[in-house]
Amino acid sequence: MAASRYRRFLRLCEEWPVEDSKQQRDLGSFLRQRVAQAFREGENTPISDPEACDQMYESLVRIHTNFYKNKYPRLKDTTFTGVTVEDCRSILATDILKQMEDMKKGTWKTLREKFSAKKPDEDLK
Repeated sequence: MAASRYRRFLRLCEEWPVEDSKQQRDLGSFLRQRVAQAFREGENTPISDPEACDQMYESLVRIHTNFYKNKYPRLKDTTFTGVTVEDCRSILATDILKQMEDMKKGTWKTLREKFSAKKPDEDLK
């Protein structure tokens, strides 16, 4: 039975897309790592709780196939703020998040310099 569970998880990993825009934060990459950890011995890995393993697989399949998105369709493809799915994807891309982090560092540095105790001009007087 462990062999069939292992093959099912491998098939799911193959079907699950990897998003290049989310480096080190991608669900597909994380799933592949977790399957590799859980099935270290491949098909010969003993499974301590087969029911939990099957439940995890079924849950991942529902996520992968957009089960609930199809079961409960939305009237509009935007949020209450009017942001579209494409806008959310671009905002959550790793490159954009790095740029935002750099902006935060720049702002913090500016504020720290602004509120420092002594200014260079005061030392000359």
